[in-house]
Amino acid sequence: MDLFDQNRGSGTERAQPLAARMRPRNLDDIVGQDHILGPATLLRRAIEADRLGSIILYGPPGCGKTSIAEAIAAATRRRFERTSGVLANVASLRAILAAAKQRQTTDGEETILFIDEIHHFNKSQQDILLPHVEDGTVTLIGATTHNPFFFINSPLTSRSQVFELNPVSEGAIVQLLRRALVDERGLARWPADADEDGLVHLAKVCEGDARRALNALEIAVLTTPPGMDGRIAVTRAVIEQSIQKKAVVYDRDEDGHHDTVSAFIKSVRGSDANAAVYWLAKMIYAGEDPRFIARRLVILASEDIGNADPRGLTVAVSAMEAVEFVGMPEARIVLAQATTYLATAPKSNAAYLAIAKALEDVEKGRVLPVPKHLRSASYGGAERLGHTGYQYAHDSANHYVVQEYVPTSAVYYEPTRQGYEDVIAKRMEAWQQIRNTAVSQPGERPA
Repeated sequence: MDLFDQNRGSGTERAQPLAARMRPRNLDDIVGQDHILGPATLLRRAIEADRLGSIILYGPPGCGKTSIAEAIAAATRRRFERTSGVLANVASLRAILAAAKQRQTTDGEETILFIDEIHHFNKSQQDILLPHVEDGTVTLIGATTHNPFFFINSPLTSRSQVFELNPVSEGAIVQLLRRALVDERGLARWPADADEDGLVHLAKVCEGDARRALNALEIAVLTTPPGMDGRIAVTRAVIEQSIQKKAVVYDRDEDGHHDTVSAFIKSVRGSDANAAVYWLAKMIYAGEDPRFIARRLVILASEDIGNADPRGLTVAVSAMEAVEFVGMPEARIVLAQATTYLATAPKSNAAYLAIAKALEDVEKGRVLPVPKHLRSASYGGAERLGHTGYQYAHDSANHYVVQEYVPTSAVYYEPTRQGYEDVIAKRMEAWQQIRNTAVSQPGERPA
């Protein structure tokens, strides 16, 4: 008997949450993941033929990773072992792998090893798995809510197919809720009638988490007294009470954090103030450090706006100081002002590209010497070393003189025509014309 085997109908099962009792019994019971489990898809064909290789299932909570593992357990003729990245240690993992090797050697029996929350395994634990996955001692099924390319060793991901699961759609969640109301494993023992409006609301606020939706439905049914007709009316008001505050998927320092911050920055860069404010609100609601948000806005002000609106950096730095000064909750207003200003400002990454190009030249190319006329002349003997000839720009009527400032013709800063940078571009073009004149008429030195 493997770890998925259960005594159906036992008191233990009845004590399980609704989401656990309603686990799919086969692939057809799984909803919301047709892109990987639809007819003729690669993963479905491999499961049905019992030819599954090592895979990693990656997706948000409640999207069906463990349900797919359940379906594989029911379909496979191989030994199915299960453990968890939270509970397992090196000793228990070695024991599972040793038993799998023994079965393979003595009986020719193959083993599928399902590891839930595999991202919790440290590098040593993941390294223990690698040779056994590579030589076929076990076929690995890893489940994770974290991006496997960040949290799982690359040798393991390279030997596994990664399948990304989507959040379960609202329609699919409503389908699951309806099924649970009439299924004997679910809530069929309770005469409950659920409003469609309430089920749709529940599916919406659960943000693709089918487990959360099912467990909230169970709370709604079990805590609502029957009416005069003996029926339990699960209305939208009852659903709202059972679900309470909407939980935001935002795991600090992990995928939820990085993905939300990425969406926030890209929305500001893309000049969508409404989207930017939404992602800002999500970060604030989830408890993100407002100082972190402010620091990101300061970086963005230079990287994505730059000289197209030089005031953007001033606004961002002022916001960072104000956030530190006033604190939350008022700091949210400061962050919203800075976010909307930067989102609606003209954009340019010319300064960012300029320093990137220059750094690349310094790193890869020959380090250029400072021209003698630009070297310091503030010490005795500088004139004898030839550190002469510098022309002070402010002595010119236009505060500009033609002289060499770096011994290369490389162009690093190329201003755009956005916002104030258009003024800068025209000014630089005028200076270029002066330089061109100086080259064509070397006997003269335009001022």
